[in-house]
Amino acid sequence: MLVQILLAGLLVILTINYLLVRRNIKYGKNIPGPLPLPVVGCFYLYINLKPEDIIDFVSDLRSKYGNLFRVWIGNRLALFCTNVKFNETVLSSQKQIRKSELYKFLVPWLGDGLLLSTGQKWFNKRKILTPAFHFKILDQFIEVFHKQSNILADRLRPEANGTLVNIYPFVTLAALDIICETAMGTSINAQTDADSAYVKAITELSLVLTGRFVKVWQRVDFLFNLSADKRRQDRIIRVLHEFTTKIIQSRRRELMEQGVIGGTVEDEDMADIGTKRRMAFLDVLLQATIDGRPLTDREIQEEVDTFMFEGHDTTTIAISFTLLLLARHPEVQEKVFQEVVDILGNDPLTPVSHRNLQDMKYLEMVIKESLRLYPPVPIIARRFTENVELGDKVVPEGSNFNIGIMHMHRDPTLFPDPERFDPERFAPDRTMEQSSPYAYVPFSAGPRNCI
Repeated sequence: MLVQILLAGLLVILTINYLLVRRNIKYGKNIPGPLPLPVVGCFYLYINLKPEDIIDFVSDLRSKYGNLFRVWIGNRLALFCTNVKFNETVLSSQKQIRKSELYKFLVPWLGDGLLLSTGQKWFNKRKILTPAFHFKILDQFIEVFHKQSNILADRLRPEANGTLVNIYPFVTLAALDIICETAMGTSINAQTDADSAYVKAITELSLVLTGRFVKVWQRVDFLFNLSADKRRQDRIIRVLHEFTTKIIQSRRRELMEQGVIGGTVEDEDMADIGTKRRMAFLDVLLQATIDGRPLTDREIQEEVDTFMFEGHDTTTIAISFTLLLLARHPEVQEKVFQEVVDILGNDPLTPVSHRNLQDMKYLEMVIKESLRLYPPVPIIARRFTENVELGDKVVPEGSNFNIGIMHMHRDPTLFPDPERFDPERFAPDRTMEQSSPYAYVPFSAGPRNCI
């Protein structure tokens, strides 16, 4: 009897899978893309693919198949889109907010934090986290930015000897110091102690995760769980979780002793926050509630880890490419330098205020143009929870929809002479030239944009 039940269950699963695949094929055949092979789909395209080749990989397929094309990964339908109207349809939707299944690789580290949660859980998290990014809280951390920037400048000064230097490792450590101090209220001194266990774990885990994105066989949990990378990942995540857990528990005790914990952080309370004391992201979480209950240590850990993941790497990419573009365009660099000197004077140690930053209009234009050419997250992805009409095509429920932000930013129909670095594109009198508010989305857009 048991065997019969198991066979019947297997038959039901196979039948459902067959019907889903047949449905996907029906819709997918109307969308151009590379030839899929039986069972494995377009697996062959990924055999020698490296993380650094992803952008060129998408560019090559886009040049062959247009601004909306499909790739089969086994029986999974994945679409890549650089059409601004189609992307606006998806990004502006209140329904299509579920992340693609590739984001599941982050679950062991980030759990059900803001990046990976969906539905009501995501809405609740977004609501309680938004006050943590109130400008009065962010203003407090300008001092941290200034301190760590001076350390970065001191570390770069010996490198200014006329030879090429890889700026990325330097900026990474500075970003980690800033994110840790603002997120957790603690200093890890990454810039002066690059060999700390936490710093090394962050770097190593990034390599494991990016490797899994391009090694399509590792997307199958069963195969990944058998690999050495899985054991390596478990070891790294254990280090990261132990670190954040220790910080959370220590900070909770401190706030309890100070009589701070017990209240809640509501929007109307924000006028007081930022004037009484500096509040790290962690402090806000420790005082936040969902449906009247305080967050558990696990829930707080998920958000702190998410903040660390999303904050340090994206910031490093943005800063590194901006510095690269300034180095390549000395005339732009000179304008930025002169603007800073005009506002702050000649002393590089002059404290920077929020008002000073607001006055740096040309620097803001430079940063925006850098983010256009090199968005920190060049591709984002959603998994459709229902059929979606894009023009005359229907994309079936369950499809993974990849939005090519970097490719869209370099579309000549949206940005004339798109490969040219031109900060003046973002001059106040020219910003309305863009044909769509979704043409420039370095931080995504719509209800699930970057917080």
